[in-house]
Amino acid sequence: MIALSLAEIAEVVGGQMHDIPDPSAEVTGPVVHDSREAGPGSLFVAFAGERVDGHDFAPAVVAAGAVAVLGSRPVGVPAIVVDDVQAALGALARHVVRRLGATLVALTGSAGKTSTKDLIAQVLRRKAPTVFTPGSHNNEIGLPLTALTATEETRFLVLEMGARGIGHIRYLTGLTPPRIGVVLNVGSAHIGEFGGREQIAQAKGELVEALPEDGTAVLNADDPYVRAMASRTKAKVVFFGESDEADVRAENVRLTDTGQPAFRLHTPSGASDVTMRLYGEHHVSNALAAAAVAHELGMSADEIARALSEAGSLSRWRMEVTERPDGVTVVNDAYNANPESMKAALRALAAMGKGRRTWAVLGKMAELGDEALAEHDAVGRLAVRLNVSKLVAVGGREAQWLQLGAYNEGSWGEESVHVSDAQAAVDLLRSELRPGDVVLVKASRSVGLEAVATALLETGTEGEVAAR
Repeated sequence: MIALSLAEIAEVVGGQMHDIPDPSAEVTGPVVHDSREAGPGSLFVAFAGERVDGHDFAPAVVAAGAVAVLGSRPVGVPAIVVDDVQAALGALARHVVRRLGATLVALTGSAGKTSTKDLIAQVLRRKAPTVFTPGSHNNEIGLPLTALTATEETRFLVLEMGARGIGHIRYLTGLTPPRIGVVLNVGSAHIGEFGGREQIAQAKGELVEALPEDGTAVLNADDPYVRAMASRTKAKVVFFGESDEADVRAENVRLTDTGQPAFRLHTPSGASDVTMRLYGEHHVSNALAAAAVAHELGMSADEIARALSEAGSLSRWRMEVTERPDGVTVVNDAYNANPESMKAALRALAAMGKGRRTWAVLGKMAELGDEALAEHDAVGRLAVRLNVSKLVAVGGREAQWLQLGAYNEGSWGEESVHVSDAQAAVDLLRSELRPGDVVLVKASRSVGLEAVATALLETGTEGEVAAR
């Protein structure tokens, strides 16, 4: 963070200083809400949760070098006390962002946010110092904490914005006002909470409504809900996609034998070829969004293509591909799942597994509301249509729907199977995997299927899967 004195911070957040011997002492390190991350020069933000109260760790963080605590009550060590800690954190982030003057790029969408954010960051940091959201810390706490990691050298700030309801993105853009806003898609993620795609589109479009007139809205021309958002902003509109009307588009899209996308990138300033290191055709749209942002910020088509071709995955459990010593390939995409990302992962599995046995170890997709049965059934059917060798549906009712969809589509015998939990899946895979197989593991985060991928990668002396 840029250096700020405790007196300055107290004024910005409207707080009272307690037990502070020197108000001119400066916070020069990170702002953290995990006591384990506190260190010299840091500011510790104490939230009082249902199970853990951050205020209880105040003496320890100061002993570790934290300059002060930002909390809701005095704690016996240097502290700035406020009525609402979350609001104070947001006010501090807003103040720092305004002082920095960096170009703020914000993005949202139902699927692909984190992967696209990682791509944008990897492209832009070739041009200038760039700070970006770690993982998917895209809510009212993670977003300001990310913004506060920026320094005087930061020129680009790339922030992922999530929403679980109307007004959420409007709140986040108030904390960190974007100059460039990217909307990727409107899909089924969280549809049970929103009530329908129209409501999701309303929420996601709050991002473009927040843009200034001299800003830029980067919109997916291939998604009708996103394309329609052009009418909701006074900013310049740039379309990306495979559509002919897209300003930044892809032609000759294909997958390599290893399942990695390749295409011809076209921008208003030129064209260049891209072959990505990431897996799955769905990354083409993500790459085009990143290319559109980079073009708006002055990068050439060749520079963009080179950066996209060299970019990797920066976030865990998102199409992580690992080959075991015995030749089994494990694709860990267990961080989260929705219908769009599940189908994209299955298509990537099919492309990667040409001439090999393929396994789809799938679990529940959460928060689909009334569409849950139909969407799980559709994923099971797609696995059959893509000739996945074996579907292993893991968990309760939703997993049974996955397996039933595969069975009704034409799976027979033991080509699709339902197991009760992750351990049962590990036991099955241990007994049946053989060298050369490709295994995809994917489900919503709450299912915990990352444990299956972890177990698959813990091999014994003869390549056996070591179950936890």
